[in-house]
Amino acid sequence: MLTRRHLVATPLACAASALLQPRARAQEAEWPGRPVTVIVPWPPGGPTDAFARLISQRLSTDLGRSFVVDNRGGANGTIGMTAAARMRPDGYTVVITPNSTYAIAPHLYQLGYDNERAFVGVSLLVSSPLFMLVPKDSPVRSVAEYVALARRPGARQDYANAGVGATSHLATEMFLQMAGIQVNEVGYRGGGPAIQAVLAGEAGMFFMPAAAVMSYIQSGDLRALAATTRERSPLAPAVPTFQELGFDGFEVVEHVGLLAPAGTPEPILRRLNEAAAAALRAPDMQPRLQAMAVTPEARPMAEWPAYFRAENDKWRDFVKARNIRVQ
Repeated sequence: MLTRRHLVATPLACAASALLQPRARAQEAEWPGRPVTVIVPWPPGGPTDAFARLISQRLSTDLGRSFVVDNRGGANGTIGMTAAARMRPDGYTVVITPNSTYAIAPHLYQLGYDNERAFVGVSLLVSSPLFMLVPKDSPVRSVAEYVALARRPGARQDYANAGVGATSHLATEMFLQMAGIQVNEVGYRGGGPAIQAVLAGEAGMFFMPAAAVMSYIQSGDLRALAATTRERSPLAPAVPTFQELGFDGFEVVEHVGLLAPAGTPEPILRRLNEAAAAALRAPDMQPRLQAMAVTPEARPMAEWPAYFRAENDKWRDFVKARNIRVQ
Protein backbone atom coordinates (compact mmCIF):
# COMPACT_ATOMS: atom_id res chain seq x y z
CA MET A 1 0.00 0.00 0.00
CA LEU A 2 1.40 3.37 -1.01
CA THR A 3 1.37 6.02 1.70
CA ARG A 4 1.76 9.78 1.39
CA ARG A 5 5.35 9.28 2.53
CA HIS A 6 6.01 6.90 -0.38
CA LEU A 7 4.39 9.25 -2.88
CA VAL A 8 6.56 12.15 -1.73
CA ALA A 9 9.79 10.23 -1.17
CA THR A 10 9.79 8.32 -4.44
CA PRO A 11 9.90 11.33 -6.78
CA LEU A 12 12.55 12.93 -4.54
CA ALA A 13 14.65 9.77 -4.62
CA CYS A 14 14.27 9.52 -8.39
CA ALA A 15 15.31 13.13 -8.78
CA ALA A 16 18.35 12.63 -6.55
CA SER A 17 19.30 9.52 -8.48
CA ALA A 18 18.97 11.36 -11.76
CA LEU A 19 21.32 14.06 -10.48
CA LEU A 20 23.88 11.55 -9.21
CA GLN A 21 24.02 9.40 -12.33
CA PRO A 22 25.69 11.98 -14.59
CA ARG A 23 28.19 12.75 -11.81
CA ALA A 24 29.03 9.05 -11.42
CA ARG A 25 29.42 8.68 -15.18
CA ALA A 26 31.71 11.72 -15.26
CA GLN A 27 33.86 10.25 -12.46
CA GLU A 28 34.14 6.97 -14.34
CA ALA A 29 35.09 8.81 -17.54
CA GLU A 30 37.78 10.77 -15.67
CA TRP A 31 39.26 7.67 -14.01
CA PRO A 32 41.98 7.64 -12.87
CA GLY A 33 41.74 11.18 -11.58
CA ARG A 34 44.12 10.54 -8.68
CA PRO A 35 46.65 7.87 -7.60
CA VAL A 36 45.44 4.27 -7.41
CA THR A 37 46.42 2.09 -4.44
CA VAL A 38 47.61 -1.40 -5.36
CA ILE A 39 47.32 -3.61 -2.30
CA VAL A 40 49.79 -6.49 -2.38
CA PRO A 41 48.88 -8.74 0.56
CA TRP A 42 52.42 -10.07 0.82
CA PRO A 43 55.64 -8.62 2.27
CA PRO A 44 58.05 -6.59 0.14
CA GLY A 45 60.85 -8.36 -1.66
CA GLY A 46 59.10 -11.51 -2.86
CA PRO A 47 58.19 -12.46 -6.46
CA THR A 48 54.58 -11.21 -6.19
CA ASP A 49 55.75 -7.86 -4.86
CA ALA A 50 58.40 -7.54 -7.58
CA PHE A 51 55.89 -8.25 -10.33
CA ALA A 52 53.27 -5.95 -8.79
CA ARG A 53 55.78 -3.11 -8.76
CA LEU A 54 56.74 -3.76 -12.37
CA ILE A 55 53.21 -3.68 -13.74
CA SER A 56 52.18 -0.82 -11.43
CA GLN A 57 55.02 1.25 -12.87
CA ARG A 58 53.82 0.43 -16.38
CA LEU A 59 50.18 1.27 -15.58
CA SER A 60 51.31 4.56 -14.05
CA THR A 61 53.02 5.45 -17.31
CA ASP A 62 50.22 4.27 -19.59
CA LEU A 63 47.30 5.75 -17.62
CA GLY A 64 48.97 8.95 -16.46
CA ARG A 65 48.39 8.48 -12.72
CA SER A 66 50.48 6.78 -10.09
CA PHE A 67 49.69 3.18 -9.16
CA VAL A 68 51.19 2.92 -5.66
CA VAL A 69 51.99 -0.48 -4.13
CA ASP A 70 50.84 -0.92 -0.53
CA ASN A 71 52.21 -4.12 1.06
CA ARG A 72 49.96 -5.63 3.71
CA GLY A 73 51.30 -9.10 4.40
CA GLY A 74 50.18 -11.80 6.80
CA ALA A 75 48.05 -14.94 7.07
CA ASN A 76 48.68 -16.05 3.47
CA GLY A 77 47.43 -12.74 2.13
CA THR A 78 44.13 -12.64 4.01
CA ILE A 79 45.07 -9.63 6.14
CA GLY A 80 45.62 -7.49 3.06
CA MET A 81 42.48 -8.86 1.43
CA THR A 82 40.47 -7.90 4.52
CA ALA A 83 41.74 -4.35 4.24
CA ALA A 84 40.99 -4.23 0.51
CA ALA A 85 37.45 -5.56 1.01
CA ARG A 86 36.70 -2.56 3.26
CA MET A 87 37.80 0.03 0.71
CA ARG A 88 35.36 2.06 -1.37
CA PRO A 89 34.66 0.35 -4.69
CA ASP A 90 35.51 3.41 -6.73
CA GLY A 91 38.40 2.14 -8.82
CA TYR A 92 41.09 3.63 -6.60
CA THR A 93 41.91 0.40 -4.78
CA VAL A 94 42.92 -2.82 -6.54
CA VAL A 95 44.67 -6.00 -5.42
CA ILE A 96 47.46 -8.00 -7.04
CA THR A 97 47.90 -11.41 -5.46
CA PRO A 98 48.46 -15.10 -6.29
CA ASN A 99 45.88 -17.87 -6.25
CA SER A 100 47.18 -19.07 -2.88
CA THR A 101 45.36 -16.01 -1.48
CA TYR A 102 42.07 -16.06 -3.37
CA ALA A 103 41.67 -19.81 -3.99
CA ILE A 104 43.52 -21.62 -1.18
CA ALA A 105 43.67 -19.42 1.93
CA PRO A 106 39.86 -19.11 2.24
CA HIS A 107 39.75 -22.83 3.02
CA LEU A 108 42.33 -22.55 5.79
CA TYR A 109 41.69 -19.24 7.56
CA GLN A 110 38.81 -17.48 9.26
CA LEU A 111 38.18 -14.56 6.92
CA GLY A 112 37.06 -11.03 7.63
CA TYR A 113 35.34 -10.91 4.23
CA ASP A 114 33.22 -13.06 1.93
CA ASN A 115 35.75 -14.46 -0.51
CA GLU A 116 33.18 -15.22 -3.20
CA ARG A 117 31.39 -11.87 -3.04
CA ALA A 118 33.81 -9.24 -1.74
CA PHE A 119 35.89 -9.03 -4.92
CA VAL A 120 35.54 -9.07 -8.67
CA GLY A 121 38.25 -10.54 -10.84
CA VAL A 122 39.63 -8.04 -13.34
CA SER A 123 42.07 -10.41 -15.03
CA LEU A 124 44.71 -13.03 -14.59
CA LEU A 125 48.07 -11.35 -15.10
CA VAL A 126 50.88 -13.90 -15.12
CA SER A 127 51.56 -17.53 -14.27
CA SER A 128 54.59 -19.42 -13.06
CA PRO A 129 55.24 -23.16 -12.97
CA LEU A 130 56.49 -24.83 -9.82
CA PHE A 131 59.41 -27.22 -9.69
CA MET A 132 60.30 -30.04 -7.35
CA LEU A 133 63.86 -29.24 -6.26
CA VAL A 134 66.78 -30.76 -4.40
CA PRO A 135 70.15 -29.18 -3.56
CA LYS A 136 73.07 -29.68 -5.94
CA ASP A 137 74.81 -32.08 -3.52
CA SER A 138 71.81 -34.40 -3.31
CA PRO A 139 72.38 -37.91 -4.69
CA VAL A 140 68.80 -37.85 -6.01
CA ARG A 141 68.57 -37.14 -9.72
CA SER A 142 64.98 -38.08 -10.51
CA VAL A 143 61.54 -38.23 -8.93
CA ALA A 144 61.67 -42.03 -9.05
CA GLU A 145 64.94 -42.02 -7.09
CA TYR A 146 63.46 -39.67 -4.50
CA VAL A 147 60.38 -41.86 -4.03
CA ALA A 148 62.57 -44.96 -3.70
CA LEU A 149 64.73 -43.21 -1.11
CA ALA A 150 61.69 -42.09 0.90
CA ARG A 151 60.35 -45.64 0.92
CA ARG A 152 63.59 -47.18 2.16
CA PRO A 153 63.16 -48.67 5.67
CA GLY A 154 64.47 -46.32 8.33
CA ALA A 155 64.98 -43.45 5.89
CA ARG A 156 64.13 -39.96 7.09
CA GLN A 157 63.49 -37.31 4.48
CA ASP A 158 62.66 -33.67 5.22
CA TYR A 159 60.99 -31.12 2.99
CA ALA A 160 60.98 -27.36 3.43
CA ASN A 161 57.54 -25.76 3.65
CA ALA A 162 57.51 -22.04 2.85
CA GLY A 163 54.08 -21.59 4.43
CA VAL A 164 50.87 -23.50 5.06
CA GLY A 165 48.52 -22.91 2.16
CA ALA A 166 51.13 -21.63 -0.28
CA THR A 167 50.99 -23.17 -3.75
CA SER A 168 54.38 -24.74 -2.97
CA HIS A 169 52.89 -26.44 0.09
CA LEU A 170 49.87 -27.76 -1.78
CA ALA A 171 52.07 -29.01 -4.62
CA THR A 172 54.17 -30.92 -2.09
CA GLU A 173 51.06 -32.43 -0.50
CA MET A 174 49.78 -33.47 -3.93
CA PHE A 175 53.09 -35.16 -4.70
CA LEU A 176 53.20 -37.01 -1.38
CA GLN A 177 49.63 -38.18 -1.83
CA MET A 178 50.12 -39.43 -5.38
CA ALA A 179 53.51 -41.01 -4.61
CA GLY A 180 52.14 -42.70 -1.52
CA ILE A 181 55.01 -41.59 0.71
CA GLN A 182 55.45 -39.67 3.97
CA VAL A 183 58.11 -37.00 4.36
CA ASN A 184 58.79 -34.90 7.44
CA GLU A 185 57.80 -31.24 7.12
CA VAL A 186 60.12 -28.45 8.25
CA GLY A 187 58.29 -25.13 8.32
CA TYR A 188 59.77 -21.75 7.39
CA ARG A 189 58.43 -18.22 7.33
CA GLY A 190 58.31 -17.62 3.60
CA GLY A 191 60.00 -18.67 0.39
CA GLY A 192 63.31 -16.92 1.07
CA PRO A 193 64.10 -18.81 4.30
CA ALA A 194 62.92 -22.09 2.73
CA ILE A 195 65.25 -21.61 -0.25
CA GLN A 196 68.19 -20.85 2.02
CA ALA A 197 67.40 -23.91 4.15
CA VAL A 198 67.55 -26.25 1.16
CA LEU A 199 70.70 -24.59 -0.17
CA ALA A 200 72.27 -25.15 3.26
CA GLY A 201 71.18 -28.78 3.41
CA GLU A 202 68.73 -28.30 6.30
CA ALA A 203 65.99 -29.93 4.19
CA GLY A 204 66.44 -32.26 1.26
CA MET A 205 63.57 -31.25 -1.00
CA PHE A 206 60.96 -28.61 -1.66
CA PHE A 207 58.59 -27.22 -4.26
CA MET A 208 58.82 -23.58 -5.29
CA PRO A 209 57.46 -21.33 -8.07
CA ALA A 210 59.93 -20.71 -10.88
CA ALA A 211 59.77 -16.99 -10.22
CA ALA A 212 61.57 -17.54 -6.91
CA VAL A 213 64.18 -20.11 -7.93
CA MET A 214 65.13 -19.83 -11.62
CA SER A 215 68.44 -18.13 -10.83
CA TYR A 216 69.39 -21.05 -8.56
CA ILE A 217 68.37 -23.61 -11.18
CA GLN A 218 70.42 -21.79 -13.82
CA SER A 219 73.44 -21.55 -11.53
CA GLY A 220 73.21 -25.25 -10.67
CA ASP A 221 72.74 -24.67 -6.94
CA LEU A 222 69.32 -26.33 -7.12
CA ARG A 223 68.38 -29.32 -9.26
CA ALA A 224 64.86 -29.41 -10.73
CA LEU A 225 63.43 -32.92 -10.84
CA ALA A 226 60.00 -32.20 -12.29
CA ALA A 227 57.64 -29.39 -13.28
CA THR A 228 54.07 -29.12 -12.00
CA THR A 229 52.55 -27.90 -15.28
CA ARG A 230 50.77 -30.07 -17.86
CA GLU A 231 53.42 -29.34 -20.47
CA ARG A 232 57.13 -28.74 -20.10
CA SER A 233 58.03 -25.20 -19.19
CA PRO A 234 60.01 -23.19 -21.75
CA LEU A 235 61.93 -21.89 -18.74
CA ALA A 236 63.43 -25.36 -18.23
CA PRO A 237 62.53 -27.51 -21.25
CA ALA A 238 64.78 -30.38 -20.16
CA VAL A 239 62.81 -30.87 -16.94
CA PRO A 240 59.98 -33.44 -17.28
CA THR A 241 56.47 -32.85 -15.96
CA PHE A 242 54.84 -34.96 -13.29
CA GLN A 243 52.24 -35.86 -15.89
CA GLU A 244 54.97 -37.39 -18.05
CA LEU A 245 56.30 -39.31 -15.08
CA GLY A 246 53.01 -41.09 -14.46
CA PHE A 247 51.39 -38.72 -11.97
CA ASP A 248 48.18 -38.44 -13.94
CA GLY A 249 46.29 -35.18 -13.38
CA PHE A 250 49.11 -33.54 -11.41
CA GLU A 251 48.92 -29.82 -12.11
CA VAL A 252 49.76 -26.88 -9.85
CA VAL A 253 50.34 -23.45 -11.33
CA GLU A 254 50.88 -20.20 -9.48
CA HIS A 255 48.62 -17.57 -11.02
CA VAL A 256 48.79 -13.91 -10.12
CA GLY A 257 45.51 -12.04 -10.56
CA LEU A 258 44.21 -8.49 -10.53
CA LEU A 259 41.10 -8.00 -8.38
CA ALA A 260 38.99 -5.06 -7.24
CA PRO A 261 36.40 -4.59 -4.49
CA ALA A 262 32.94 -5.74 -5.58
CA GLY A 263 30.85 -2.84 -6.81
CA THR A 264 33.66 -1.13 -8.68
CA PRO A 265 32.04 0.45 -11.78
CA GLU A 266 32.08 -1.76 -14.86
CA PRO A 267 33.65 0.87 -17.16
CA ILE A 268 36.60 1.20 -14.78
CA LEU A 269 37.02 -2.57 -14.57
CA ARG A 270 37.02 -2.84 -18.36
CA ARG A 271 39.60 -0.09 -18.67
CA LEU A 272 41.77 -1.77 -16.05
CA ASN A 273 41.51 -5.08 -17.87
CA GLU A 274 42.49 -3.51 -21.19
CA ALA A 275 45.33 -1.49 -19.65
CA ALA A 276 46.77 -4.56 -17.91
CA ALA A 277 46.61 -6.62 -21.10
CA ALA A 278 48.31 -3.86 -23.08
CA ALA A 279 51.03 -3.55 -20.43
CA LEU A 280 51.75 -7.27 -20.53
CA ARG A 281 51.90 -7.25 -24.36
CA ALA A 282 54.31 -4.33 -24.57
CA PRO A 283 57.57 -5.39 -26.29
CA ASP A 284 59.78 -3.77 -23.68
CA MET A 285 58.02 -5.72 -20.92
CA GLN A 286 58.82 -9.15 -22.39
CA PRO A 287 62.47 -9.42 -21.29
CA ARG A 288 61.57 -8.16 -17.84
CA LEU A 289 58.78 -10.71 -17.45
CA GLN A 290 61.08 -13.44 -18.72
CA ALA A 291 63.71 -12.43 -16.19
CA MET A 292 61.06 -12.83 -13.48
CA ALA A 293 60.23 -16.32 -14.82
CA VAL A 294 56.57 -15.49 -15.36
CA THR A 295 54.34 -15.91 -18.41
CA PRO A 296 51.72 -13.29 -19.39
CA GLU A 297 48.18 -14.62 -18.88
CA ALA A 298 45.94 -11.61 -19.56
CA ARG A 299 42.37 -12.74 -20.27
CA PRO A 300 38.98 -11.09 -20.84
CA MET A 301 37.02 -10.29 -17.68
CA ALA A 302 34.27 -12.68 -18.75
CA GLU A 303 36.61 -15.65 -18.22
CA TRP A 304 37.30 -14.90 -14.55
CA PRO A 305 34.15 -16.40 -12.95
CA ALA A 306 34.65 -19.84 -14.51
CA TYR A 307 38.37 -19.80 -13.74
CA PHE A 308 37.77 -18.74 -10.14
CA ARG A 309 35.11 -21.41 -9.54
CA ALA A 310 37.33 -24.17 -10.90
CA GLU A 311 40.39 -23.06 -8.93
CA ASN A 312 38.43 -22.47 -5.73
CA ASP A 313 36.63 -25.82 -5.94
CA LYS A 314 39.85 -27.71 -6.71
CA TRP A 315 41.69 -26.44 -3.66
CA ARG A 316 38.70 -26.57 -1.32
CA ASP A 317 38.31 -30.27 -2.07
CA PHE A 318 42.04 -30.97 -1.84
CA VAL A 319 42.49 -29.15 1.48
CA LYS A 320 39.58 -31.10 2.91
CA ALA A 321 40.77 -34.46 1.55
CA ARG A 322 44.32 -33.98 2.94
CA ASN A 323 43.01 -32.47 6.20
CA ILE A 324 45.41 -29.54 5.84
CA ARG A 325 45.16 -27.06 8.70
CA VAL A 326 46.90 -23.94 9.92
CA GLN A 327 48.61 -24.79 13.19
